[in-house]
Amino acid sequence: MSTKEPIHKEKKVDLPVINSQPEPCCGNSAFEPEVPETGSIHDYVQDYYAQRALNSSSCCGSSSNPDFYDLDLLENFPQDVAGFSLGCGDPITSTRLQPGESVLDLGSGGGLDCFLASKQVGESGFVIGVDMTPEMLDRARNAALRMEFDNVEFRQGYLERLPLEDNSVDVIISNCVINLSPDKTRVFAEMLRTLRPGGRISVSDIVTTGELPAGLRSDMQAWGACVAGALDMDDYVAGLEGVGFEKVILFAKDSDGELLDGFPQSIVFSAYITARKPGAA
Repeated sequence: MSTKEPIHKEKKVDLPVINSQPEPCCGNSAFEPEVPETGSIHDYVQDYYAQRALNSSSCCGSSSNPDFYDLDLLENFPQDVAGFSLGCGDPITSTRLQPGESVLDLGSGGGLDCFLASKQVGESGFVIGVDMTPEMLDRARNAALRMEFDNVEFRQGYLERLPLEDNSVDVIISNCVINLSPDKTRVFAEMLRTLRPGGRISVSDIVTTGELPAGLRSDMQAWGACVAGALDMDDYVAGLEGVGFEKVILFAKDSDGELLDGFPQSIVFSAYITARKPGAA
């Protein structure tokens, strides 16, 4: 277990000064692009990842084995499954899943994290992956059949309206997907709703150390690339706490998934976020 200090709400950190408004290209123009409508964001992101499901390319580099997974975890997985990651970290290892637990993966993509979770919860556990993209669901379901994962199910749905009952899962994981939602407050509320009392989340996501330029927020390609929708790290913690989560902790990490002593100086970086739903475990 890492001994590096987690970064959470109560810790005061000196952040770099960030100019949140880009310089106008022509004089002192007051033009300020708006964030695209929710529907257009969903449509663009869905098409963006449908293409990746079909051509096997990862969003964060090549389709080779991601460095942030321990190779032991990927043992005996086919290369087209083990090498297809659309994430920015390893939300499985830090979660410490137990046999018999039920797990929900938000934005399950090609199914890799669901399959890794399945191996840890065993036959007495169950894993549900939710994704809005039919092409991703087809890829994940085909892989599950081929590898004979009987305790994994993939459902189509939006993170803002999860197709699950209240208080139905023990653990929620997600890998570089929440940043893609145009309504993260609703996503956080849905996470709390579907977790059982005492349940926990383990999320790998992209966050920022300040406000992104308005022009970037309106760039649809930047939404698909997991940048334009990234929350400020303090807003991420506050958002989870605002819907009712407790013990919210955010860890900065490097490109290999290793925890850092402090925040990177760049505005955008990867992080692990953990939290619990109040109540009996």
